[in-house]
Amino acid sequence: MTDPSRTGSNRARPPDSPLPARDVAPASGGFAVVEMFTSQGCSSCPPAEEVLTEIERDARKQGQPVFALGFHVDYWDDLGWPDRFADGAYTARQQAYARAFGSGHLYTPQMVVNGTVEFVGSDRRRAATAIASALTAVATTPLTLSVEDAAGGTGDGRVVVDYQTARPPERAVLNVAIVERGLESEVARGENAGRTLRQDNVVRAFTSLGLDTGRGRVELEAPADLDPRQASVVGYVQHDGDKAIVGAAAIDVSAEAE
Repeated sequence: MTDPSRTGSNRARPPDSPLPARDVAPASGGFAVVEMFTSQGCSSCPPAEEVLTEIERDARKQGQPVFALGFHVDYWDDLGWPDRFADGAYTARQQAYARAFGSGHLYTPQMVVNGTVEFVGSDRRRAATAIASALTAVATTPLTLSVEDAAGGTGDGRVVVDYQTARPPERAVLNVAIVERGLESEVARGENAGRTLRQDNVVRAFTSLGLDTGRGRVELEAPADLDPRQASVVGYVQHDGDKAIVGAAAIDVSAEAE
C-alpha cells in the first residue's frame, strides 16, 4: 500500500499528442539506453527530466532504438519532500555506477548512456552527442520482448514479460523496467515547493536477473495505479562488472492491456 504522506497530489495527465507505438528490438545496429537518476526534491532535476522527455519522444517519432528511464532516488526524501516514485534500490543502482566510474559520489540529475558515459542530465548537447555515438555502435546481444500478461491498473499489479536473447556475455544480467509517461505531481514542500512537475519515463518497477539462458520469463510487480496505456517495458542486457550495456529492446504494455 502506498503511504498517503508520499503521494502529494499525483495524477496522470493526458498525452500532449499521440505517439507511435513502441516495439523496438535492434537486430544489429546501435541503440542507446538512457538512464537518469533524479528526484522530485531536487530543484535542478525538472530541466533534466524535460530533456529525458524530449529524448524519448523524438526517438518514438523517428523510430530510433533509444530507451529512456527515470530512476527516482531516495536520498532526497528526508530534505523536505518524500518522492513517491523513489526507491532505495534505485539509489543502490546509482551507487553501483559510481563504483564502476570510480567517482565515489552521487548527484542528481545524473544521466548515464549505455552504462559507460555519465554527465549532468540537463546537458542537452552532451546527451545528444552520447546518444549519437551509441547509435553508431553494434549491438552484440540481440534481445526481443513480449508482454504476455499485463494487469497493471486492476489492483494486482502484475506484468509478465517473455524475453529471448542470443550470445549474452559472461556475467551478464538482464534488467527489465516498467516506465510510465504522462504523470503530474503537485509538490508541496522542499526545493520544488509549489510546482507541478510533469514527468515521463518514470521507472515504476524494476528487476535484474542473471542471464544464463537464451530465453525466459520475468514477472514484475507494478503499482496498482499504473496506466498500461502510458507504460512501456524496457529490457537491457548489461555486463555485471564494467556496467556496459550490450543489447536492449522495448515494447508498449498497452497492446496487451487492451
